[in-house]
Amino acid sequence: MSNQYRNDFPLLRQGEGTEPLIYLDNAATSQKPESVLRVMEEYYRKYNANPHRGLYEISVKATEQYEQARRVTAEFINAKEEAEIIFTRNTTESLNLIAYSYGRSNLKEGDEILIPISEHHSNLLPWQQLAKEKGVILKYLYLDQKGALKEEELKEKLTKKTRILALAYVSNVLGTIYPVKDIIQKAHQVGAVVVLDCAQSIPHLPLDVQELEADFAVFSGHKMLGPMGIGVLYGKRELLEQMPPFLTGGEMIDYVGEQEASFAPLPQKFEAGTPNVGGAIGLMEAINYIKQVGYGQIAALEEELTAYALEGLKEIPHLTIYGEKAFTKNRCGVISFNLEGVHPHDTASILDADGVCIRAGHHCAQPLMRYLGLAASCRLSLYFYNTQEDIDALITSLKKVRRLLGLGN
Repeated sequence: MSNQYRNDFPLLRQGEGTEPLIYLDNAATSQKPESVLRVMEEYYRKYNANPHRGLYEISVKATEQYEQARRVTAEFINAKEEAEIIFTRNTTESLNLIAYSYGRSNLKEGDEILIPISEHHSNLLPWQQLAKEKGVILKYLYLDQKGALKEEELKEKLTKKTRILALAYVSNVLGTIYPVKDIIQKAHQVGAVVVLDCAQSIPHLPLDVQELEADFAVFSGHKMLGPMGIGVLYGKRELLEQMPPFLTGGEMIDYVGEQEASFAPLPQKFEAGTPNVGGAIGLMEAINYIKQVGYGQIAALEEELTAYALEGLKEIPHLTIYGEKAFTKNRCGVISFNLEGVHPHDTASILDADGVCIRAGHHCAQPLMRYLGLAASCRLSLYFYNTQEDIDALITSLKKVRRLLGLGN
């Protein structure tokens, strides 16, 4: 199966030798198209300067491009205004900002935070720490055998005591797409604020924060074709306005005296210090690339690949798939599995010898692993630039793992 986009990605055109790289770890980070690398290099070569601070030409251009990146990002997720877009380092920092600034200011002892057991540590540890500090109760929603949230769990645990509901749009372990619009509506009915982790969803699914009525939404550039070191926090203006700064220092101030200070308006209030201009420009180009391909085309390619991969994996003896084992519209191309009697790290190492890149470990989701009765698993994760040949190479390599370890077929 040919792929018209693959040649846009330098790392996919050729591996270390002459063999192509079989990259199936897209949930960890995506590859970057030539256009993203080019615009970032252009910034550093031609107008590298600190934005917002200089009146000279290249500083003005750096400022213009940085703020243009904010406008493009706001439009991409349909934020009501640019000021609702805060640039951070990554999803983790965005979530910590919300927990620290909103959570510490608005939650008190006895309040409850509700999260699914499937959450990435980035959307678990900040709430865990906040709960310990403030005497808040952290509750979990558990999953059914296919990795879906149980309606009865949500009905029972989402109450008037719930102040924050934090959840991922898509599970980074099971690939489950959660019905977030319905969940957000239910949360708002009891007065809860919803924090939506879109790190795994936005590479594959459009995000319209106004349609979803999300209170906060967060994601990282590096999982959606952009560079590492740039993340996004979206928040409704009325919430961001009432929140104190997360970090203090340069750029985020209005006035500073010896004993007091006043802070800059949104979004600068939450962007202390020199920003990652090159990262924001790279993110902007990644968004433009995704828009050019189109989410419809991305979905069509990934649906075909995911169904093909699931069918191929089912043919391998002694292999267990976790979560939904058949292709449905309620899952993305993230598939976790194990081979009987084989540690996931051994599986990944043998595949690596064949040039096949997958993830092995707990995937920063240890509570979910324990809930599934696992210490670790293998995980393959697809993106639209993958091909059926990539999956064929994976299957071929997997079929020999147990034999190489003396366990038979």
